Amino acid sequence: MNESELLELLGDARVATLATIRADGRVDLVPITFAFDDRVLVTAIDHKKKSTIELKRLDNIRQFPEVTLLVDHYDDQDWKQLWWVRVRGRAKVYESGKDYERALDILSDRYSQYREIRPKGPAIVIERTEVTGWKA
Repeated sequence: MNESELLELLGDARVATLATIRADGRVDLVPITFAFDDRVLVTAIDHKKKSTIELKRLDNIRQFPEVTLLVDHYDDQDWKQLWWVRVRGRAKVYESGKDYERALDILSDRYSQYREIRPKGPAIVIERTEVTGWKA
């Protein structure tokens, strides 16, 4: 599959799993909402209940910006519908400014919940360096 086909699959997904690297070398995984354009993939810390907006994934990215995002589709009834897309990239955390507002705009275009209540926490902007995947 070429990158365009993989991004089309990615566009059909609503949730992804983000992998970041901890200071001790272990990997943290967290489900995220996301959106993307021709250059970057974005997510943000939103209004859903959390104990803090200073989440571990933000510290991880600040120390080790290499991240991986995985999106997959599984159908127990029809394995011909199975697919996955993996995006590797370099992430940055933004808390204000042009890149921050652009990330929130991209997310708001995709999720009505963010049009209603715009995220107030930091945004994560991932420059894609590799997109791979598989489809049955």
